[in-house]
Amino acid sequence: MLKLAPDTCNPFGALDSGMFTGAFSRRAFGNMSLSYGDTNGAVNNRRNFLNSLGIDYKDLVCAKQAHGNNVMYAKDEHKGRGALAYETSIPDTDGFITDFKNLPLAIFTADCLSVFLYDPARPAIGLVHSGWRGLRENIVLNAVELMRSNFNTKPSELFAGFGPCIKGCCYEVSAEFKDYFPGELVERRGRLFLDLGEANKKRLTALGVKDENIFSSCPCTFCDNENLFSFRREGKACARTLSVIMLK
Repeated sequence: MLKLAPDTCNPFGALDSGMFTGAFSRRAFGNMSLSYGDTNGAVNNRRNFLNSLGIDYKDLVCAKQAHGNNVMYAKDEHKGRGALAYETSIPDTDGFITDFKNLPLAIFTADCLSVFLYDPARPAIGLVHSGWRGLRENIVLNAVELMRSNFNTKPSELFAGFGPCIKGCCYEVSAEFKDYFPGELVERRGRLFLDLGEANKKRLTALGVKDENIFSSCPCTFCDNENLFSFRREGKACARTLSVIMLK
């Protein structure tokens, strides 16, 4: 079974696996970022959260997320990058894949979507940060293609789980987004809305991932701000959620 801590959520719903651990934190665990919000106590917050999952917080692999589409193959040599200090995080990266065991991959969000990927046949995993810029730059496609080239991953065998994100109920965007995402915006009373989860799900199914293998029922960060962090609602002082996945 997936091993989950209190006050965390399982991005894979009822998927039963003893091969990996995957979860994202909630507000009760505090800020997980070493660069956004009140960073005092963030390392201790990570330790408490990850210890409850059976993950050593000092092993975490973190990125200096740039809202781009760069995905990196993480290996043992990257263990601990960004775990204790933001300056040691891997630069200009918004996603990781790996087939190394006991190597926890991390992504930090506060409205953007974390996309968890799991290939049971290899086995291999991935974790992607997909805000609207990453969505526009097809970061999910890059991650799946990198898994295919390195692990011979077949999209039809791939599982995907979504962390919390701001959804179409609340994510109002400007008119220029019509050019970025033609046919994907919803208009209500003259206002335009984008659903990051649905848009990423559409891209995954287009790659050949089965609809029944995509778990996308996590809550909207803006709606559930009592339990989740939302940059759109809280502003620049907003803390960050940690999404983590690790092969066992």
